Amino acid sequence: MAHENSYTVTGMTCGHCAASVTEEVEEIAGVRDVTVDHESGSLTFASDEPVSREAVEAAVTEAGYQLA
Repeated sequence: MAHENSYTVTGMTCGHCAASVTEEVEEIAGVRDVTVDHESGSLTFASDEPVSREAVEAAVTEAGYQLA
């Protein structure tokens, strides 16, 4: 069963920002179908298992941004 996950990321200003966040979040085990929109700050993805906020926050921080 797929889990839908939605977060808001702050600090993104361009497509490169969104690509950086996408790349880091895609590295979380079980994550797929990552969509990031820098204009709205939205981050959504599907996962096979529940993904902790801490894991998402660590990936977003690694990309240089923050979860709202």
